[in-house]
Amino acid sequence: MTSHPVAGLGTAAAGAPALLRAAFRQHAAGVAVVTAGGERPVGFTATSLTSVAAEPPLVSFGIGTGSSSWPAVARAEYVGVHVLGEHQRELAATFARSGADRFASPTRWRTGPRGVPVLDGVLAWLVCRVTARVPAGDHRVVIAEVVSGGTGESGRPLLYHQGGFNALRD
Repeated sequence: MTSHPVAGLGTAAAGAPALLRAAFRQHAAGVAVVTAGGERPVGFTATSLTSVAAEPPLVSFGIGTGSSSWPAVARAEYVGVHVLGEHQRELAATFARSGADRFASPTRWRTGPRGVPVLDGVLAWLVCRVTARVPAGDHRVVIAEVVSGGTGESGRPLLYHQGGFNALRD
């Protein structure tokens, strides 16, 4: 296997943020939207969703402390986690866009269990009780226990790869 240096980065910059971003552009990740209730619902697109444990059922995701959603997620007792399908590129883009009214039309959603905003038309959704917010640089890794949820539409997952939203190829 041949390794190629990142343009403009020498070996002294091996831990640099640019190298990390370049490396993870090569890593395909599933796309989810995380939501939280409150005075106004908030949500953001996450590509860091991970299944942590089956017993108890735990998931984790990362969120930047500079994110507009962070103050609500920092206070939330419960969050919603939504697995997006390949047909939901625009929804993913809306929740990734800074300054967007993410819950305005055409976003379809309802208030779900524990007051969590639940998005319609997703492959699966979970309501989770936040159990930890672990500092990780300019982010927090949120660990949450699944308390309810369901599967929705069947279909293929939405992926994030090379800086864009993509579908699986046959």
